[in-house]
Amino acid sequence: MLLKNLLFFMVISSLLIACSPSSSNQIAANKDLVQYFTVALNSAEWNAFDDLLTEDFQRHSQATPDVVVSSRDQYKVLQENFLASMPDQKIVNEILISEGNYVATYSTYFGTLTGPMGDFPATGKSLEMKFLSIFRIENDRIAEVWVEWDNVNMLTQLGLFPPPSPQDM
Repeated sequence: MLLKNLLFFMVISSLLIACSPSSSNQIAANKDLVQYFTVALNSAEWNAFDDLLTEDFQRHSQATPDVVVSSRDQYKVLQENFLASMPDQKIVNEILISEGNYVATYSTYFGTLTGPMGDFPATGKSLEMKFLSIFRIENDRIAEVWVEWDNVNMLTQLGLFPPPSPQDM
């Protein structure tokens, strides 16, 4: 049902853009695209990414410099892994600012670490963390995202900083 609603809104947005040459309509459509992306993330509708992301989608983050994402399929796998660590994850976009083919967001991430996160064990602790994202839109799809957050804050909330001693793990 969510996927059908998502596709319906994308078609309507595309029609509105096609009927008007106004750049303000394109900016609004870009913001809507990022909102639909967030809905797909929150509902774990990974197949919706086929319509929302370019095939060669790229994710950039200094918070996770060793995580390389250079395709839509790699991003799906990354999100599946995030969901395995925090099955109750939710993102709320609080501010969206759009200019040209970019949309910036200030958002809050909520989740509980009930599964391992890389080398970190599950702690059962909850997280409420602010983060920033910048999306680049290309041909009505998201082509790139830059996402940054405070790792020390995140790890502290999850009970992982300071790092646990080896006998605690």
